[in-house]
Amino acid sequence: MQVDVHLIDGTYELFRHFFALPAATDLNGREVGAVRGVLNSVLSMIERGATHIGVATDHVVESFRNDLYPGYKTSEGVPPELLAQFPILEEALEAMGVVVWPMVKYEADDALASAADKAAKDDHVRQVVICTPDKDLSQCVVGTRVVQLDRRRDILRDEAGVVAKFGVKPESIPDYLAVVGDSADGYPGLPGWGAKAASLTLSKYPHLESIPKDWREWHPSIRKARLLSESLFNAWSDALLFRTLATLRLDVPVFDTVEDLRWKGPDPNFEEFCRRIKSRDLLRRASSAKLKRSQDE
Repeated sequence: MQVDVHLIDGTYELFRHFFALPAATDLNGREVGAVRGVLNSVLSMIERGATHIGVATDHVVESFRNDLYPGYKTSEGVPPELLAQFPILEEALEAMGVVVWPMVKYEADDALASAADKAAKDDHVRQVVICTPDKDLSQCVVGTRVVQLDRRRDILRDEAGVVAKFGVKPESIPDYLAVVGDSADGYPGLPGWGAKAASLTLSKYPHLESIPKDWREWHPSIRKARLLSESLFNAWSDALLFRTLATLRLDVPVFDTVEDLRWKGPDPNFEEFCRRIKSRDLLRRASSAKLKRSQDE
């Protein structure tokens, strides 16, 4: 029997729910509104049939990329009430029986990329669904086997969808981001390189090294080739650095076998956790989902 694997960007989900939901405190006075939102969201996926789930979080926002580039994103400016909910969310998900990868050296995106790559190699897996709108993760999409799901807008993107959105194949996404830049991650890209120029150029030459050094050899459909060439090759080391920042790691330890990701119901301590965060309904729903799962199996 083949299974689907759902990999969830816990950092994105926590941010999304923090800014979408009203504040709420637990019995100890800690802010947990976003945590409750994420738990409800993940549990709704389980109720709709998700069986194998992994959630990655940025336990620490800074990563090895900050050592490579001083301007890379940090936790500066992130509300303390939001940062404080990361360890609570990780504890909560584990109590609910969901596998969590809290990242310190690497980023949540690296864990998701590593998990997607490993799961896709398992013959028992029908499809890997990476649940995040983050454009970085588009590089992990493979045909219709590894896809990306924006749950908030209900948009499922396979390889053809990545090409339709960015104008390049998934393998070229790091090169694309290197020249266009990524304001969310804190690197600027190269002067003169907009999305249109990047997609047109990289659709002809998939990687930076493929681009001819002489602009006169560029495909005639690429406008302002001379200016783009000068911008690229005058800042070649920056372009390679930005691509390194955009390239997700595939060697993060995540799971031994896909079966490790199977949801088997909440742990016994989930009841106490739900009491603490004043959310008894979560316990009722999780218990009901476990019962239904056992009956179906």
